[in-house]
Amino acid sequence: MKVFVTGAGGFIGGTIAAHLARAGHEVRGLVRRQEQFADLEALGIAPVAGDLDDREVLMREARAADAVINAASSDHRGAVEALLEALEGSGKTLLHTSGSSIVGDVSGGEATDRIYYEDALPAPTPDKAARVAIDDLVLAGAQRGVKSAVLCNTLIYGVGAVPGAASVQLPRLIRQAQKSGVMRHVGRGLNIWSNVHVDDVAELYRLALEKTPAGTFYFVESGEADFRTMTAALAQKMGLGAPQDWPLEQAIEEWGYEMASYGLGSNSRVRGERARKLLGWTPKRTSVTDWIRDEMPVG
Repeated sequence: MKVFVTGAGGFIGGTIAAHLARAGHEVRGLVRRQEQFADLEALGIAPVAGDLDDREVLMREARAADAVINAASSDHRGAVEALLEALEGSGKTLLHTSGSSIVGDVSGGEATDRIYYEDALPAPTPDKAARVAIDDLVLAGAQRGVKSAVLCNTLIYGVGAVPGAASVQLPRLIRQAQKSGVMRHVGRGLNIWSNVHVDDVAELYRLALEKTPAGTFYFVESGEADFRTMTAALAQKMGLGAPQDWPLEQAIEEWGYEMASYGLGSNSRVRGERARKLLGWTPKRTSVTDWIRDEMPVG
């Protein structure tokens, strides 16, 4: 297939694009920074200069492709509207990347026993209403002749395919500890996030590209862990002392409201049953702490 991937210079998009190229697909990847072109080409990805505001580029590439994967942003409505317009009536696949902070509870580091399933999503918080509206717009593409699906990723760990590209949550914890010499988590760090290895994410996108029913929402997860457990593993790997509690207000000063409150200070416990049942997805990694201890690069 000819596949157009946005965010190809990033952690998720680049790993997906490289995985698809290795699987024999012809991949073109949207990338903002020209200095990344050589890295993408080395991975078998044809770079396309531009960003999500380049409506004409998005529509041209979408129309020329057999399928499109939006992995650049979960929150850019204009890009999604352009891609849907370009694909309308074509029957082509559009996979849109969302994130499971849409069910985040802003607990300040406290635990919850609430688990969310794909067929019973809660009403979004005001902070996440715009993202959920984009997810709904993508899913409604099924009524516009687009084989659309939303892949809602949890905390992603692992090493991406594109040099220098990093995931969202664990690297922020690491950078703060490198700067201060103290590993910290929000509040007591008892909050729990579902998680998944980036290589398993890429394989799921490949399967969805080939087999997804139109209008399907997927949670992408293969395990879960609380932040206290993850920061303890990170601290040990980095040769630091035991992780310390950090009040939410101070964490917001370091990471900003969105990241501290949702990305690092909330619970996001989900179960992704559809990927396994509909697509035959069988993730190979199930423990983020094992990865931190045994495989995570230090430096």
